[in-house]
Amino acid sequence: MDMVAGEYASVRKLLLTTMDELSNGERKVARALLAQYPAAGLTTVSDLAASAGVSPPTVVRFVTRLGFGGFPAFQRALVHELNGELGSPLKQYAQKARGSGKGILPETHQAFAAMLETSYQEIPESEFTTLVKMLCDPGRDIRVAGGRFSGLVAEYLVIHLWLLRDGVQLVGSGEIDRRRTIVEAGADTVFLMYDYRRYSEGSLRLAQEMADRGATVCLMTDNWLSPIAKSAKVVLPVRVESASPFDSLVAAMALTESIVAGVAESLGPAGKERLELVEASIEHE
Repeated sequence: MDMVAGEYASVRKLLLTTMDELSNGERKVARALLAQYPAAGLTTVSDLAASAGVSPPTVVRFVTRLGFGGFPAFQRALVHELNGELGSPLKQYAQKARGSGKGILPETHQAFAAMLETSYQEIPESEFTTLVKMLCDPGRDIRVAGGRFSGLVAEYLVIHLWLLRDGVQLVGSGEIDRRRTIVEAGADTVFLMYDYRRYSEGSLRLAQEMADRGATVCLMTDNWLSPIAKSAKVVLPVRVESASPFDSLVAAMALTESIVAGVAESLGPAGKERLELVEASIEHE
């Protein structure tokens, strides 16, 4: 891994960009680390191995594959990133409340543009492609859920997917709806969860129970990664920092639009035929 003296590359970004090059065991280590980032990497080799369900030598190979001279060097990079990126929320609030003096429109424009650029650079393209392929599979039922705010983005995706294919449902926040979704889940179910920081315990339980039922769990999350990442087959992270003290779903919505575009392109004539049926039904009302 290329480093300048006194500087470290982002370990998170390194993990996301090298995911395709890792062995199955090494990928488990990467998932365990990202699911509890960076705390999982600040313990011991044995602890990280146990969290990932692999042997300690696999963790050592994983660290070497990333380009570090050993586990201590790997941990130093994590500590450097931790100190540089994870400031106090109150401190960030005070900093953002002051602004730069340029005005709200220029500040938010710059923040959102940077967020989108960074997010798209960090998205693992292979995992994006895998998700689109699953969402296009007519043999799979699609279930999508979100949180208090991200549920709006989840609903947006469901509406568009429904226009292109059948077997798509939004999972509501009510207990009965979630119980029914779990009971009806199986090996042919794709469960896509939107979960961003201030992660919900209810969302975590739902994802775990869906996985226990055999569903393929996929995750839309932020760059810190929801704990659901440990049980997810596909993880698509985006940045959420904005010019205000509040997290933004701009990048999450943009990625959702990319998913819709990917599904529409992959379905081709079948998606167009479905859309024609929907449009015809609207005209007859």
